[in-house]
Amino acid sequence: MMKRLNEILSEIGISKVKLAKYLGVSRQMVYNYLEMDDVNLWPLEKKMKLFNLLEIKSADDIENIEITSDFIKHASNLINEDNSNVLEKGSVNFNGLKQKDQETLNDILFLLKEMLMDDDSSESSTICKYLYYFLQTIDNMPEIKYMLAYVAKTTGFISPDEFLFEKDNQFNFESILFSAMVLYRNGGASQSKIIEQHKKFVAEIEYKAEEALSRTQELNSAKIQALRELGYTELNESNYPEVVEKMAEIQSRRI
Repeated sequence: MMKRLNEILSEIGISKVKLAKYLGVSRQMVYNYLEMDDVNLWPLEKKMKLFNLLEIKSADDIENIEITSDFIKHASNLINEDNSNVLEKGSVNFNGLKQKDQETLNDILFLLKEMLMDDDSSESSTICKYLYYFLQTIDNMPEIKYMLAYVAKTTGFISPDEFLFEKDNQFNFESILFSAMVLYRNGGASQSKIIEQHKKFVAEIEYKAEEALSRTQELNSAKIQALRELGYTELNESNYPEVVEKMAEIQSRRI
């Protein structure tokens, strides 16, 4: 019975995340439910919601369920309808997003909230913070898209032959990253080489930070000089275009 239930959920595309939101429980609780020997062991309310989703009257009917287009449509409509109001009112405005994108964003927020609620060690909080930084840099680092695709492929969510970004670059990146992961898992590099590479890694980051600081100081110096030459005491909306133009002129003098 439970094996067939898992097969049905997989066949009609209902993930553990969506089922968790539909039942009103955590994702881990869904895993616990699906590991039970019998659906009749589920809490009555959750069992009845499942029966409604599968259009059955008893647990015994699970074995006789036929996957038809009407069955899939019913389950999909019920799941999506139930998930449409998961977010608290006013938390995120989904206006202007396609239905599919709304569902994806909703799933992401659900997982993040669940991670943070179950976070006893603050590790999940750190992960979410790093994810935020990750997304902030995605426009400036095309490799981030390739990383996401690589993870999706290695975990079986998409085909390894799917290339939706810059195909040649993505192909090369995935091949190199795979080699690096194999090396990492097999411990193929000596500790001395690893330490040396990490020193280079740190040095490059520090260099970029110093470069950014130098550029900031340079711009700040040009701004102060521009304000002085124009006779202003501060930068505001009315003088902004004039000051920026003067800053460009000042910087061109130094070339």
